[in-house]
Amino acid sequence: MSEHGFFTSTSHWIDKLQENGYRLTGPRRAVVETMANSRYVLSPMEIYQQARKLHDKLGLVTVYRTLEKLEQMQLIQRVHRPSDCQAFVASPPGHNHLLICEDCGQVEYFNGDPAAMEQFIARVGSRSGYRVKNHWLQLFGRCAACQEKMSS
Repeated sequence: MSEHGFFTSTSHWIDKLQENGYRLTGPRRAVVETMANSRYVLSPMEIYQQARKLHDKLGLVTVYRTLEKLEQMQLIQRVHRPSDCQAFVASPPGHNHLLICEDCGQVEYFNGDPAAMEQFIARVGSRSGYRVKNHWLQLFGRCAACQEKMSS
């Protein structure tokens, strides 16, 4: 288990890539290690900058291609931040919602109240005429550590 409260072992991610027929190059490994070990929402450029410390010949195209593969395998999930449209975070198994610090990018996961969520979705569907098939919920705010920094 990691600090996230779910399994994000780099070796697990590498195994999943190899099981799905992807070659594991040094640059791809650097991206995998960066994502698997982060508790923060990271933009592709932030991933590139951090992963280059692990493999200096990493290219930005490799970052995007690796992120695409990791997302397809549901090891990471896309985050739409108010300031940057695209960022990524390690994804726990199952359906979870995100609480994201707008200042430092730290992520917490929560399940929410399934019954209340189902009622809400049914109400939205009924009022709009949509048949809602899926949802994702991302809440933004300021984590306790950043609140502490702001108050001191």
